[in-house]
Amino acid sequence: MIWLVEFHSWRLEGLVLRNLELGLFYITAFAVIGILGLVLAGWGSGNKYGVLGGLRSAAQLISYEIPVIMVIVAVGMLAQSLDLRVIVASQQQIPYGLILPLGMVVFFIAGLAEVGRTPFDIYHAESEVVGGPFVEYSGAHWSVFFLAEYINTFAIAALVTLLFLGGWNWPWDAAALSWLPSLPDVAWLAPLLSVVWFLVKVYAVILVVFWIRGTFPRLRIDQLMSFAWKAMVPLSFYTIVITAFYLYYDWPGWTLTLMSVAGLVLVGYIVYRRMMAPVRRIAEIKARQARSLRSAGLPARQVNQSAECERC
Repeated sequence: MIWLVEFHSWRLEGLVLRNLELGLFYITAFAVIGILGLVLAGWGSGNKYGVLGGLRSAAQLISYEIPVIMVIVAVGMLAQSLDLRVIVASQQQIPYGLILPLGMVVFFIAGLAEVGRTPFDIYHAESEVVGGPFVEYSGAHWSVFFLAEYINTFAIAALVTLLFLGGWNWPWDAAALSWLPSLPDVAWLAPLLSVVWFLVKVYAVILVVFWIRGTFPRLRIDQLMSFAWKAMVPLSFYTIVITAFYLYYDWPGWTLTLMSVAGLVLVGYIVYRRMMAPVRRIAEIKARQARSLRSAGLPARQVNQSAECERC
């Protein structure tokens, strides 16, 4: 159902049946329905791990749907429309990814969590819930679930391209291709080139998705939920606030970019501090133990040997 709207929004006229003026609203509404399928799959399996995986998927998708919706609201405020064609047309000069990089990062990360890609694949983690909602399924049923996951990954990449990377717009002025429709034999080439350029951008986003899969380890359930409510939701709300100020006071575009980058830097610093907290805690414990051994009158050589034994 989501792909109907995305296909309708392409410039290739043969694919357009009827453009929806509320295409983003339609996509958001149908994206939430995926929660029902995962919960029912886990409940219908009759397996405790399947039920647990279904509940995990419901909590995860509901939590990360909020940042997605709020970033979509910010993009709609910039384009003054929820029509995907209007949104792409408004990025003819500058893509929204350069104007609102914070929104693009939040939307991309929340989209990864929605489709359950690594490092957000906790609801079917083999080491914790033995496959989650899919534990009792095999053959065609199992493959349909994972085929839907990969289709949703492609849909998220297409949405990132449409909302933040200019969609089918070329990096140069559209007038550079205006001569193509004037030639009767190659009039079809201009919209086809636009679709090819759109697919190239989608492919680049998918490469980033698989790079993240091979780089980052899986998060725990508490880390994932904490990241959603303590980082993603406040950042998405901040995106709406700075977009509203930008539009109300008619600020230049670089101010919105500067505020977005400042938000990204702040969150990156906070995440780095939290990731390094266990390392600092271990170093403090070792330093405290070394001081206690020295105060006990042990020689420096024995203190160093004790520290090396603890490190081993």
